Amino acid sequence: MTLSILADIGGTNTRVALAEGSEVRIDSIRRFPNGDYQAQGKDIAHVLRDYLDQTGAQVTGVCVAAAGPVQDGVAEMTNLSWVIDASKLTGATGASRVAILNDLQAQGQALGHIPATNLRSVVDGPVKPGASMLVVGLGTGVNAAPVHPGAQGRVVPPSECGHVSMPIRTEEDFQLARFIEAKLRAEGDAPHAGVEEVLAGRGLANLYAFAAYAEGHPASLTSADVLKALGAGDPTAVHAARLYIHILAQMLADLALIHLPYGGIYLIGGMSRAMTPHMATFGLGPQFREKRRVDLLTQDFSITVVEDDYAALTGCAAYLESQA
Repeated sequence: MTLSILADIGGTNTRVALAEGSEVRIDSIRRFPNGDYQAQGKDIAHVLRDYLDQTGAQVTGVCVAAAGPVQDGVAEMTNLSWVIDASKLTGATGASRVAILNDLQAQGQALGHIPATNLRSVVDGPVKPGASMLVVGLGTGVNAAPVHPGAQGRVVPPSECGHVSMPIRTEEDFQLARFIEAKLRAEGDAPHAGVEEVLAGRGLANLYAFAAYAEGHPASLTSADVLKALGAGDPTAVHAARLYIHILAQMLADLALIHLPYGGIYLIGGMSRAMTPHMATFGLGPQFREKRRVDLLTQDFSITVVEDDYAALTGCAAYLESQA
């Protein structure tokens, strides 16, 4: 069995593990703080080398999942000044097989390899075996990509759809978009109300700030504190959560009609797991299953939350094995 080294590079930490074929060795997973390496002028090559030195492992394959765009086999991290290419990974590991994936691509590759115990259905619907799927990442950032099976292997095209405009269906949505634009403009950022500004980790904090402003008592909380307040029944936190589920349902409905994921929609990431207990309460299913001129949403597609912290590593292993 071939041994490979895998890395899931997030904005804060990099998780590194070994895999035998397509199976990740869960007991081999270690975390490395990205900030410590960047402060020393080091990058992913040093992370991988340190891991191999610590474990004594010898590998023939390496695959990394990067939280940033991948073009022509080169990844540029969104939140780090790291540029990753094949020569850098080969030099650090000695591996002859090298793959660099966007983190969402890696999660798409993981579908079908995740234990059923780590899958939670939140909107029931038919699932057609072998059909296209959709993976949606809701975490530090937001992204989504179709997952297309094929005779030559699975294809998960890169995407940056977390930066598309947030859906606007109601007067309150319009007011929210203007609030987000004004907030970003005041902070010196591009004043664009993208879905990431309302559905990512910082998005729940933005929604709380808007809800408090709309209720006439401006206030701010971190997303973690909003979740705590929501658990305590705080009305402003409830308002923010209701908006979150409303926007998520609209985004998923639009993506479903664009990609027709008859194999299912899969939500991945910390925010998807954090909001799972509130999806039924605030009507994710009924809002997603809206009747439109093309009557697909009322009867097709399912939505499932992936409760697996290591999905990207699993996807890396599955992808490397498929390319062997």
